[in-house]
Amino acid sequence: MKEFKITYFFDEEHYIRRFVHYVSADEVIALLASERDRYISFWDSREIYHELNTANVRVIQFSEYHRDDQSDAL
Repeated sequence: MKEFKITYFFDEEHYIRRFVHYVSADEVIALLASERDRYISFWDSREIYHELNTANVRVIQFSEYHRDDQSDAL
């Protein structure tokens, strides 16, 4: 599984980030297409619950995310 970062932009200053785990980018694209113009809900990495109407989102970006493992540096 790979980790992907999805960012939902409402304008230049307001956005919400979500991290998901899928095998491929094609699966993330299918997820985003299935969520288009409807309400979704998810918990973010800070354990904050979000309900989001994707119809109000102006731009959605996603990319594969690579976390820096800080424990390796110690």
